[in-house]
Amino acid sequence: MEENRVAIQVKELEKAYKLYDKPSDRLKEALGLARKRRYKEHYALKGVDLTINQGETVGIIGTNGSGKSTILKIITGVLNPTKGSVEVNGRISALLELGAGFNMEYNGIENVYLNGTMIGFSKKEIDQRMEEILNFADIGDYVYQPVKTYSSGMFVRLAFAVAINIDPEILIVDEALSVGDVFFQAKCYHKFEEFKNMGKTIVFVSHDLSSISKYCDRVVLLNQGVKLGEGSPKEMIDAYKQVLVGQYPIPGEDHEGLLEDKDIKAAAANKGEAREQGAQAGETESAEGSDTMKNPELLEYGTKAAVIEDYFIRDEAGRKCSAILKGSRCSVHMKVRFVEDISEPIFAFTIKNIKGVEITGTNTMVEKAFLESIKGGSVKQITFTQKIDLQGGEYLLSLGVTGYENEDFKVYHRLYDVMDLTVISDKDTVGYYDTNSEITVTDGRQTDKG
Repeated sequence: MEENRVAIQVKELEKAYKLYDKPSDRLKEALGLARKRRYKEHYALKGVDLTINQGETVGIIGTNGSGKSTILKIITGVLNPTKGSVEVNGRISALLELGAGFNMEYNGIENVYLNGTMIGFSKKEIDQRMEEILNFADIGDYVYQPVKTYSSGMFVRLAFAVAINIDPEILIVDEALSVGDVFFQAKCYHKFEEFKNMGKTIVFVSHDLSSISKYCDRVVLLNQGVKLGEGSPKEMIDAYKQVLVGQYPIPGEDHEGLLEDKDIKAAAANKGEAREQGAQAGETESAEGSDTMKNPELLEYGTKAAVIEDYFIRDEAGRKCSAILKGSRCSVHMKVRFVEDISEPIFAFTIKNIKGVEITGTNTMVEKAFLESIKGGSVKQITFTQKIDLQGGEYLLSLGVTGYENEDFKVYHRLYDVMDLTVISDKDTVGYYDTNSEITVTDGRQTDKG
């Protein structure tokens, strides 16, 4: 079997910046007048290894300041690393800071030639692509006007059209698929799918987790310049959500000390205990003869100020089950025990498909269904009842108890993918759910009489 060829190889990559307390310290350092070091080092990236094979679509996710854009800029040659090496095999087109190489005095056509030349194309090669670029940008006669007269939307449309139609072997995308109006975005995603189907290598940074889940073969999670892990989109998106609330125990990896966060360390230390409690809850439910399928490898975390002790789904007839007929009503139940006093807790459920894309869900705050405080020692039963119009297929249910303490968001207990939900259908339409359209067909020769 032929081995995959490496498109991008990153080894021990570091990028450090010098931070000075005042401008004079920077000047003294530059002139060699400083007797001692007057700066602090800030690492945008620290010890990152990454291998991307040709034909792969790899997503990079993380919070703001995690180093996502920095690593893309180093890969594309915009920035030099402080340490480490980067090897790129193939011609790159980068959708980073769109239009960064445009001359504001030139018109659109002139900027297409300027950008194409900078990438390494001859005038003849640009001529061959010009019609495709202009059709994609679709800004009309504005292409003959100086770009300084363009609206921001027209500017990014032209910049995107140039970058996407240069026929690269490697495409680097940084939050660029959200430009323009909804119709242009649809065109961008169609082109993106086209690239993926052609077997081109794509490196994709985005905060749009649905897009990451849909397009990426593999996902890398960065935080504070450190690679926390890599794996399937679903695994890394779930881990990223833990990072967002300060808790990220990733299976098989020890990250203690990477962040100065007591909650994270506590969550990692309590992971084994939490799994044991979950297993006990599963045994109790099984003894009751439930038909509900619970996930023994569910992902859970939280402060445990409130604990989800039990959960199940009931069908329209009130039976516990994991299979629901499309178009019928069902209820999602969870039992929550409060260990501490909590002001206005929020109860939530989410339904995801097997790729990890969140399809639907709600919570008591959104629904304005429960806005009370609860004393420690109390037990609450929460029921969400709804009609299921999802297309037939397999889904995963997630549950949560969260809240706010002094305006800080807190996760008391979250259970990701706790159980399977099967929707049984004899009619599947397009997309995730059925619009239940009522259709009439009439004779077109008839006319309405007023």
